[in-house]
Amino acid sequence: MHVEVRKKGDVVVADLTGRLVGGVGDEILREVVNELLAEGWKKILLNLSGVQVVDSAGIGELVASHKLCNKLGAQLRLLRLPKRVKETLHLAALLPVFHVFEDEKDALHDLAAPAEPSGRG
Repeated sequence: MHVEVRKKGDVVVADLTGRLVGGVGDEILREVVNELLAEGWKKILLNLSGVQVVDSAGIGELVASHKLCNKLGAQLRLLRLPKRVKETLHLAALLPVFHVFEDEKDALHDLAAPAEPSGRG
């Protein structure tokens, strides 16, 4: 998996491409999210439009990243989930856990709003 990080104001966008699977992809995602949090980013947008395959390890890492962000007072949003990724999250009953957006502008607008207390996560 490959990750490109770009900044949009106080939001950091991580564009993921490749395979979010156990052994490499999940570790890369974990490292990226941990590094962004360590740098003090509180608003993280994961663009998954370039992710072709996700397995249980990848799903687990998305959930772990979401929980870590919540624990540290950060916000995590998902952008442009490919059909297979969305179906996998739906089948695992995890889709409602995440804030998911199809349009980057909408996701950035959501992250610009004051953080709401959330029962998600």
